Amino acid sequence: MERLAFTMKLFPGQVEEYKRRHDAIWPALKYLLKDSGVKDYSIFLDEASLTLFGVMKVEDSAVLGPLRDHPVMREWWEYMKDIMETNADASPVQVSLVEVFYLG
Repeated sequence: MERLAFTMKLFPGQVEEYKRRHDAIWPALKYLLKDSGVKDYSIFLDEASLTLFGVMKVEDSAVLGPLRDHPVMREWWEYMKDIMETNADASPVQVSLVEVFYLG
């Protein structure tokens, strides 16, 4: 099992909308992530900087690459791009973090 962490960034004034959309996450997206081996996925918010911190466990990080092209993932990104920083393809601007400590 691999643990991955990353940051993303919300636009000002979009915290409640981000929470609302994730409270109503699409069943198809939830199934896609779980079926791809994503486990124990959390997103935290630093309210002062609007930085989102995501952490997840995956059985094999190689399975995440193909998710980029899955229609459900692409549709979710389009749905979210108006409230957060995104790349030209609507994927969230995501910065991978390097683990420097773990107390297991």
